[in-house]
Amino acid sequence: MDEVELVELTKNACTLLDRVASEVFDGPVDPVQLAAFIADPRHIMVLAVKDAWVVGMGSAVEYFHPDKNPQCWINEVGVGADYRGQRIGVMITEWLIQRAKALGCDAVWLATEADNLAAERCYQRVQPQPISTPVVMYDFKL
Repeated sequence: MDEVELVELTKNACTLLDRVASEVFDGPVDPVQLAAFIADPRHIMVLAVKDAWVVGMGSAVEYFHPDKNPQCWINEVGVGADYRGQRIGVMITEWLIQRAKALGCDAVWLATEADNLAAERCYQRVQPQPISTPVVMYDFKL
């Protein structure tokens, strides 16, 4: 298999995570967290599979709020170190956007660090509407 196949992560597809390329995830897959992720229907993950290896992934959340239509937040797009520069991140991002549209979301949003140039290039290829106000992000360690 030379082509990259995008596969939605479901309970039946979890065995794909037995073979994950380096740097797709930030750390090893935790079976307890994986089960919790799969159990929540609002969690979305797509895997990029090539030659029976997971070489990329994207995760998102379908988000509801009392005063807004459903939206989708893309949490992360990761591509293995040896597979970058092949538009896999673009494919994953486009897939997540289409999945959000199919769910009835009226917006998809994501953020990345200002110095993450690879992510910037990836997301720009999907042609987002830029926001006019700079965003500041805070992280609270618990």
